[in-house]
Amino acid sequence: MEKQRRRRYDEAFKREAIRLWRTSNRSADDVAKELGMSAQTLYTWGREDRPHGGGLPGNGAKTLRELELEVGRLRAENEKLLRQREILKKTLGIMTETPRPLMGGLKP
Repeated sequence: MEKQRRRRYDEAFKREAIRLWRTSNRSADDVAKELGMSAQTLYTWGREDRPHGGGLPGNGAKTLRELELEVGRLRAENEKLLRQREILKKTLGIMTETPRPLMGGLKP
């Protein structure tokens, strides 16, 4: 018995397969057979690509991967803003200090 090789699919193929399945009103089995793959693979891809946030793809909803990338970007931006705020607070503190007499309070 010959062992079947596992096929690799690129991201463009995966997206197109999911789009075809979701927009054709056909079953995953039918679409998968047409594409020469298993329905289980199509279900897995669909689950990974499912939009979060209660919307449909294209309506502003994002995939889990997109959300993870956005969270990372926002965390980095937040750290930068926190550092900038601390610098501004220190600068403001220095600028609002009352000047001290230089020579112990000379009288005219």
